Parts: sequence; structure tokens; C-alpha cells
Amino acid sequence: MTAVLRAARARCTAAWRAGRYLLATLVTAAATLAAAPLLCVPSPAQRWAERHRRRAGALLGQPVEPYARTAVRNLGGLVIQVGTGLPAGGLALLLLGGLFLTPVITVLWWAFPSPPWLPVMSVHLTDWGTALPRGTVNLVCLAALAAVALPPLARAHARCCLAVLAPSPAEHLVERVTELTRTRTDVLQAHGAELRRIERDLHDGTQARLVAIAMRLAVAGERFAADPAGAAVLVRQAHAETEDAMTELRSVIRTVYPPVLADQGLPGALRTLATRAGVPTRVDVGPLGEVPAAVEAVAYFAVTEALANVARHSGAARASVRVTRDGALLRTEIADDGTGGADAARGSGLDGMRRRAAALDGSLGISSPPGGPTVVTVELPCA
Repeated sequence: MTAVLRAARARCTAAWRAGRYLLATLVTAAATLAAAPLLCVPSPAQRWAERHRRRAGALLGQPVEPYARTAVRNLGGLVIQVGTGLPAGGLALLLLGGLFLTPVITVLWWAFPSPPWLPVMSVHLTDWGTALPRGTVNLVCLAALAAVALPPLARAHARCCLAVLAPSPAEHLVERVTELTRTRTDVLQAHGAELRRIERDLHDGTQARLVAIAMRLAVAGERFAADPAGAAVLVRQAHAETEDAMTELRSVIRTVYPPVLADQGLPGALRTLATRAGVPTRVDVGPLGEVPAAVEAVAYFAVTEALANVARHSGAARASVRVTRDGALLRTEIADDGTGGADAARGSGLDGMRRRAAALDGSLGISSPPGGPTVVTVELPCA
């Protein structure tokens, strides 16, 4: 019995949702007709068509990304929406209106000037013996018809809307070229900034230390004959400076391509990284097969930045890193149980991760509701 009730409730919910969608479609179709002169202008037509697509995508549970279409495509899509939206919305209005009017007529049949009749069973109501049973049958018939007809009708209309206004192959190509051009610009800017950072680190750090070492050794050579003890002190200082310069040089090299990746591969590098994270971190790496070095580097730096954000901003007690391979796609998930609220727009390093991923035609996804948990997903193609 419980399963039957749950199924009936799900049916009613789906019918009500579909009915609301179709009634809104009827209203928007009528508004489209009323605002036809305004919708001949490209900008309002684009926004109005996108509104249709968002509504259709929400009903079907599909994400809908906005994109620019030609004015002719927008107007053609709106014409088709009016042609399909008016009859579909009209049918929903008849069914839902009948469902609303049936109990009103059944209870208040005596208040009408002349005996009323029900929408489905066209029998005049003249007494309670006729009104109650026939009203119940009428209500059940309308509810069943609405539950059977409205959801598929709404889904069919939504699919039609998305199909009519979906990007054509040429528009897909233009969108792809635009995205690649933007990504290439971001990559070039990031590459230039990275080169400037490396040059600055070498110039201000390693090079300055090497100059100091050379000066100390030169002074030690001049003093050696007259003051061997003083020369020995300078040599020891130069040796200490050499160790510091080597440490700085290793840190610069590590930011270009971490040696741990070349030595241990991505799984070993991530486990080493987890031991240095600011919070206890569990690493789970599945079978990866052969992964290009550039993809490994981006995945490694993404985990590095994400764990640094966890330690600095999240207040998390624990974190996890999960890396899996799905065909030609490498998926890296970094999760924590912190306070949430991570946003790439706030400059927490996530935007840099997004640019690194986009450089390889990958993507970055962030799920971080207030209160947590936070899950950062980086997907990178390996082919």
C-alpha cells in the first residue's frame, strides 16, 4: 500500500509540475504574440529564446548553456514555440481548469440559476444523489487523464524547444573556435606570467646568492696569502650560501615540473604531497594507465593548490584526493569537510586551476555550499 501511495504521489507531482510548465508555456506564447514587434529586434529575441531554453532545460533536468544565435534562428524558434505552445498549453488549461471546477460545481450545484453540468460527464446536476457520485467519477477521470497526458506532453514540448534552438554544427564549430581562442589567450598570458615569475625568482634569489658567493670567493683569494684564517671564514660562508642557492634553485625547478613526478609518477607524487598537507589527507588512485606528462603536471598542481586552500581557508578536519581514469578522461576530485563557500571568482587559486585545466581542454567543477563539504573536480583529457 505504501508503494502504491508513493507512486500515486509521484504521478500527481509530475502532473502538477508538467501542468505548471504548460500553463507558463501558454502565457509565454501569448506574450510572444503580443510582443511580436519587439521580438523582431535581435537582442530581445535572443533573451526571450534563451528564457524558453532555460525553462525547457529545467523541466528535463538538463543544463543549458547560453550561446548566441542568428536573428533568423531566434525568430524561427519563437514562431515554432508559439505554434506548439498554444495548443499544448490550451490542453493543460482545459484539464487543470476542469479539475478545479469539478469540486466547485459538485458542492455548489444548488447555487446555479439553472442545473449545471460537469466537464466530462455531461449530465445536469439536480440533486445530491446525482452530484456526489458523478462529481467523484468526473474528478477521478480528469486526474487520471492529467497524470497520463500532461507529463509526456510537457517533456515533448521541452525537447522540441531544445531541439529547435540547439546549436547547429556550424554554431558548435564557431563556439569551439571561440573557446579555443580564449583558452589560447589565457594560456599565453599564464605562460608569460610564469616565465616572468621564474625570471624574477632566479634574478632576485639564486642569481643574487651566486653573485655574493663569487664576491666572497674573490675576497678570500685576495686574503689567502696574508690572512688564511679570514679567507677560510669567507670560504665557509660561500659554502653556506651555495647550499642556500641550491635550495632556492630546487624550489624554482619544482614549480616548473616537480621532480617527484618524474621519480614516482602521479600516484607517488600525490601521496608524498598528502604527507605535507596541512590536514590529514587520504589519497585514492585507481588504475591510470599511461598519462601524458602535461596532464600529470596539471593534476598535480591542481591537488597542490586545492590542498593549500583547504589548509588556509576551509577549517577542515580531513581531506581526500581521488584520481580515476574513465576512458580518455582523467578525473581528480579533492574533497574536504570544511566550511564551504569556495568560489573561483574570489581569487583563492581556483581560477588558476581552471586556466591550467582549460589549457589542456579540461574543465574545473566546484561544489561548495555554505557549511560544506567542498568538492573540487578537475577533468582532463588524456588523448
